[in-house]
Amino acid sequence: MRLQITHVRPDGNDLDRRIDAVLAGGVAWTVDQVIHAIEYRTASFFVMVHFQSVDVVVRVHSYTGRKYIATRSDGYPPNNLLNLPRF
Repeated sequence: MRLQITHVRPDGNDLDRRIDAVLAGGVAWTVDQVIHAIEYRTASFFVMVHFQSVDVVVRVHSYTGRKYIATRSDGYPPNNLLNLPRF
């Protein structure tokens, strides 16, 4: 299942992740749920940027080792997730 992320819920207290949850397919997903779905290949996620889909991937924070989600490098910095509307 491939789902478009349309909105994000910021996590102001967590500097490693900065996003607490996303809205994809009309359903709120926590970041941990998104990471699990991507890693176990039960779902994939994308955002639309300039009329093109950009995949969401799992990355590991270089200092803390914590996993987080970001968009695959597409030539449009910064992370496209942070530019989505809030919910």
